[in-house]
Amino acid sequence: MKGHEEKKLMDIFWQRPAFKRHSLRSPSSNKPLCSSYLLIIFVFLLLVLAALIFTGQVDPGKYVRYSYQRTSVVKDENTLDCGAWNHTKSCPRNRPVRREPSPNPAPTCPEYFRWIHEDLRHWRRTGVTKEMVEKARATAHFRLTILDGKVYVENFRPSIQTRALFTVWGIAQLIRTYPGRLPDLELMFDCDDRPVVEANRFRLPDSVPPPVFRYCSDWRSLDIVFPDWSFWGWAETNIKPWRSVLKDIKEGNKKIKWEDREPYAYWKGNPSVCPWRADLMKCNSTPQTDWNTRLYVQNWIAESQQGYKQSNLGNQCTHRYKIYIEGWAWSVSEKYIFACDSPVLLMTLRWYDFFTRGMVPQHHYWPVRDNDKCRSLKFAVDWGNNHKEKAKSIGEAGSRFIHEDMKMEYVYDYMFHLLNEYGKLIKYKPSVPAGAVELCPESVACSARGIWREFMEESLEKGPSESDPCTMQPPYEPQEIQAFIDGKIERTKQVEAWENQYWDEQNKKQQML
Repeated sequence: MKGHEEKKLMDIFWQRPAFKRHSLRSPSSNKPLCSSYLLIIFVFLLLVLAALIFTGQVDPGKYVRYSYQRTSVVKDENTLDCGAWNHTKSCPRNRPVRREPSPNPAPTCPEYFRWIHEDLRHWRRTGVTKEMVEKARATAHFRLTILDGKVYVENFRPSIQTRALFTVWGIAQLIRTYPGRLPDLELMFDCDDRPVVEANRFRLPDSVPPPVFRYCSDWRSLDIVFPDWSFWGWAETNIKPWRSVLKDIKEGNKKIKWEDREPYAYWKGNPSVCPWRADLMKCNSTPQTDWNTRLYVQNWIAESQQGYKQSNLGNQCTHRYKIYIEGWAWSVSEKYIFACDSPVLLMTLRWYDFFTRGMVPQHHYWPVRDNDKCRSLKFAVDWGNNHKEKAKSIGEAGSRFIHEDMKMEYVYDYMFHLLNEYGKLIKYKPSVPAGAVELCPESVACSARGIWREFMEESLEKGPSESDPCTMQPPYEPQEIQAFIDGKIERTKQVEAWENQYWDEQNKKQQML
């Protein structure tokens, strides 16, 4: 990738701007006052609304959460102080280290945040000891230490591409958003694809798993899931930071109404990373057989040479249905696919990331069989084209989940709550490792070049948030988790029953010919 001329940096003055006080203006003398009659009606409506909220018929958090907007204390557009960093190799000392909690009530976190409690459940009884953390080092790429409000990173080995670099950059933005708000802690982070902490190795009462943080896990593993690096940009594939991607896809959704999109299932990706993706390509439509699919191979090398002209995510909301299939493990493409207003035809999952456990079949997506891909895809598209209102509502619900419950503010809040709850489990006072470097935006970005530096500057948080993190709901009760899982299984089996009936009818028609 081609580098670009570095931007000139400005001196940074971290000053809290004065807050403007808003006052109610008195009406001018030539405007009539509100009548007593209108005042009585207004008070009556307020009492009715209060009664509905009290009785549970109206949930104010449901509406407040979707308008959650965060503003920063610092307004400077360029706040990287690389001049000082290059001179001293130390993080700036004139920045806020803590902000007191806001007096305003925070919105309720999205439902999927409750899985944080479940991911950390395995250490509730014992807590997290130094020995456990050191055992987690076996596969880790870096160690993260938070001590007295400062953050340190010790690198062990290179990760795939720049995963570790952008994960650390994301953590630096979290600390910038909520300075001094996280407890002392120490953790090991593994940036590879598949989980490594097998649950069946820790079934004995006295066996406790090492706490390994990573991007995904599965139902047979105990790895702790954390937002992946691409939220701050995937430079190697020219995918921009999450806020920009969401904006581009939102604009792309407006270009073609769902009813006017191509009535097929679309997928574009690298089929060579795993056997099941190669198997998917067998479902591509041919002159002899039409499986209602349009499948394309993504050649990243050719795309990089041509300037990624065919890889703009904002231009890929052109089909009524989108296909999601896992790669070597979970795929970062999942969130981009769901962001279109098209129903996602979701192949049976093995792995999950931090948000997918909150999604429900027939509501957020349409389940597709992994062991009978082609027939399952054809049925899904035929069903959707014959039930357009329902299909459209599924696409809108999945897209709304991504655009509202997965906005960048909530990504940071998920990170905050996960680290905060994990920090509560630490049973020792961490110390700064000998080879660690203090983490701040300058320690990561000032040595970056080209598109990597560009993405970092684009995703730089301008300063501490004026809002508190969202309020996380309590842990699930065991019966709640079981009911939730049973409900997902029941909805999936219902789709499979419809599919079986569809193919039985198709076979009967063939026999009659």
